[in-house]
Amino acid sequence: MRTYTAYIRTTMKLVMRDRVVLFFNYFLPLAFFIVFAQSLGAAKGGALSQIITLVFIFGVLGSGFFGAGMRAVQERELNILRRFKVAPITPLPILVASLVTGLLSYLPSVFIILAIASVFYGMPWPEHWIALVALLCLGLAAFRSIGLIIGAVVNSMQESQIIIQILYLPMLFLSGATFPINVMPAWLQVVAQFLPASYLYTGLQGILVQNDTLMQNLAAIAAMTVTMVVSTFLGVKLFRWEKDEKMPGSAKLWVVAVLLPFLLLGGYQAYSRENLGKAKILYREMRRNRALLIRGARVITGDGKDIPNGAVLLKNGKIDRIFETPPAEKDVKADVVEAAGKTLLPGLMDAHVHLMLQGGVPPSYKDFKPDESVERELAAYLYSGVIAVKSAGDPPPLLERPKTLAAKGEKLGAELFITGKTFTAAGGFGTEYLKGIPEGSRAMAEQQTLNLPKTPEEARRQVVQIKQAGLEGVKILLETGQSGALFNRLDLNLVKAICDQAREDHLPVAIRTGDARDVADAVAAGATVIEHGSARDAIPDEVFAAMAKQGVAYDPMLSGIEAALEFGEGRFTLLDRTLVQQVAPEGLIKATKALLRSPKPSPVTPGMDIAAGNLRRAWKAGVTLVTGSDAGNFLLIHGPAIHRELQLWVKAGIPPATTLQAATANTARLFGIGERTGRIRPGFDASLLLVDGNPLEDINATERISAVFFKGERVDRAALFDNE
Repeated sequence: MRTYTAYIRTTMKLVMRDRVVLFFNYFLPLAFFIVFAQSLGAAKGGALSQIITLVFIFGVLGSGFFGAGMRAVQERELNILRRFKVAPITPLPILVASLVTGLLSYLPSVFIILAIASVFYGMPWPEHWIALVALLCLGLAAFRSIGLIIGAVVNSMQESQIIIQILYLPMLFLSGATFPINVMPAWLQVVAQFLPASYLYTGLQGILVQNDTLMQNLAAIAAMTVTMVVSTFLGVKLFRWEKDEKMPGSAKLWVVAVLLPFLLLGGYQAYSRENLGKAKILYREMRRNRALLIRGARVITGDGKDIPNGAVLLKNGKIDRIFETPPAEKDVKADVVEAAGKTLLPGLMDAHVHLMLQGGVPPSYKDFKPDESVERELAAYLYSGVIAVKSAGDPPPLLERPKTLAAKGEKLGAELFITGKTFTAAGGFGTEYLKGIPEGSRAMAEQQTLNLPKTPEEARRQVVQIKQAGLEGVKILLETGQSGALFNRLDLNLVKAICDQAREDHLPVAIRTGDARDVADAVAAGATVIEHGSARDAIPDEVFAAMAKQGVAYDPMLSGIEAALEFGEGRFTLLDRTLVQQVAPEGLIKATKALLRSPKPSPVTPGMDIAAGNLRRAWKAGVTLVTGSDAGNFLLIHGPAIHRELQLWVKAGIPPATTLQAATANTARLFGIGERTGRIRPGFDASLLLVDGNPLEDINATERISAVFFKGERVDRAALFDNE
């Protein structure tokens, strides 16, 4: 042991006297950090973690390849190692000393950079800084051991430079440290997964951005540990004391051997793409942490307040401050979004959508791919300024993956809430959609989408299953249809049992109704929200009074009525709207228009005037109003449909301010997220919509979208559909 400590002590003294080592370990990383931090606006957030990670990896690669690899060759060529050959020392202490002194000389720069980032650029001290240091130490040891292997197998300084550059440059530029991985071509992203530095990058970024622990980087830790152990073992076996001892060219394959753990890990990642997914999430978090000042806009807060000329500061994905008078740019460390003549409001929400349906017909049966279209539809909502939607009646398994991808940030899309399988009666409303399915598949489709309870006990069990599955709501169909299309009605005792159990499990209950009797029964049973209401007859005043007293929300879905009327008349003006043209696939629009031009039976359509009248009376009675579009049904394209719903409300006589509050704060409360989004308030999610004009004067302005901000990130709307 004395041999090890003595040699480490001696080597450390030599290292600290070497001005070249001090330059590369301290001055150069610090200069890099300051230059990049200033040029990229690190004080505005976002890029700071990327800059820190770049500097750390730059130091680790430099210490490993140049500090250990080239230094080993240099000491052999200068006959320094030859002098040790006659001393009572073996290669192992020399290799261990190289690893230890590399760590000891490098680590102070880590704390210096973190301190500067914290003091001068406002970065919080990493929550898991010990994990950060531990990962850096392991990475440094692994890369220095790789450098020592390179030094052992080359025969000259020129050879070492060639091999080092072959490894160093790809690791520096393709690991994600210099350029985020997800901005590279797809094939290059896969290639990057075979590089050890890629795992060091995602590990460091995960700790800095998401407060990851070492346990969340076990695969990379294992690979680096194996590399370090194998490299050290081979380094002892291949060690040469004198420059005249030559290695055959085949010896350079040992470099590939020590990288084998990462080659295997890269093969797994090329298949699973887990690391690529993590890289996308980290990049998204960086964009969300950027500070933005939206200045000069009219600010509609979502809870009744209107600031004619204000500003809103976004930081770390949240609303940081609201200014009633726009501040000067120099007073706020943030990128400025000039918004004069525009209106800023909370992102819109849609309380009733059908993601399995696309709002029209695809060009061919082969183009009906719900597994793929759901992700696109969630992106279409975000493109349209809609930040959250609730699926009604879609098979929950179909939505789980898109929901998870959007929630993690791996894919950009609206936040998704899922109701459980729909409750209806055998032969009731909703079952008619299954009649066109072949008999062999009908039972499976029914099992995936419907609950058909026969007893209150069975109904309660089915609600419990929805809760246990982690879903966010219960949907009941009480609609019985009308002349020419009548359906069985779900027994009210079952409806009451469903509502009672849902209330115990803290699940909201949406009940679809068709007429005033249905509405009255749904309110009496304990509904959370009435959907569709009545387009056949007037809902009595006492029912609206009961809804207001019990806090039952009302979602009329006028856009569904309008779409049914257009379909019956063979018109497709809803498809010619600008926002629809922007988000809907071109083939879908063409095929749907072609279908509407062909002869067809005129469907039974409800009355818009009755439905609009019921909405006005609900508003005057003080009922909580929420907005759902029924998007996915024919002519109702995901995203733009909710904008049309707002226009129909204003046309029906609802004030624009009330309409906007229904589509933001009220619907957020219905979703159970009213304490974090739906309003422009400090501490709330920075999920906002910036539009040209003033929707309080012209509700059509909500479609004239200037920008969408989602959890602090300014969404690149043009790129949302790039990965179709």
